[in-house]
Amino acid sequence: MTEPTVYRAAAPSGRLLVLAHGAGAGQQHPFMTAMSSLLAARGIAVVTFDFDYINGRRKAPDKAPVLEACFGRVIVWVTAQPEFSGHRLFIGGKSMGGRMATHLAAAGFVARGGAGPSLAGVMALGYPLHPPGKPLQLRTAHLPAIRTPLLIVQGSRDTFGTPDELRPVIESMTAPVTLHVVAGGDHSFAVSRSPRDAVLSAVADVISAWAISSDV
Repeated sequence: MTEPTVYRAAAPSGRLLVLAHGAGAGQQHPFMTAMSSLLAARGIAVVTFDFDYINGRRKAPDKAPVLEACFGRVIVWVTAQPEFSGHRLFIGGKSMGGRMATHLAAAGFVARGGAGPSLAGVMALGYPLHPPGKPLQLRTAHLPAIRTPLLIVQGSRDTFGTPDELRPVIESMTAPVTLHVVAGGDHSFAVSRSPRDAVLSAVADVISAWAISSDV
């Protein structure tokens, strides 16, 4: 495991987010660095990392169990750091990273064998409901097993699954789920004729408000 990157909160809120990248690029992708910095500026400490296949300079992601194991090791490392003692733990990610976070939550992941903090919530930034153009290949079987609060941020024109496609899945879940729609946004929240910085800043506002709210 390469050294994770820590984005320390400017005015700590006691929230910690371990944020995983998507399938096509690692933790230094502009989306990851921008979102992590925006959240840190809003009081949320963020830790990013690279999955093993990125470290190995391989293009294709590993199978889900390997990705989950890597994610879990990072969470164990992060929650053992003294600076994050007492923080409420959130996990999430962009696309594939968010999906792996939901896998861990569905499996009842507990950091450090119960010695670490329990999951306070999960965030999926562009949930990959299905491959583009293959709406019947749903990645939903595990979702009803999630018990922790879940925030899904989804572009209204996401080819990996629109908000309308997600809503019936959400209705089948017992966990409290918040769906925030980025109007006009694609899978990476790009909105035509809207400044990128403004769109990501608005998304960061939603994430931070959700994480810091008393309901989570």
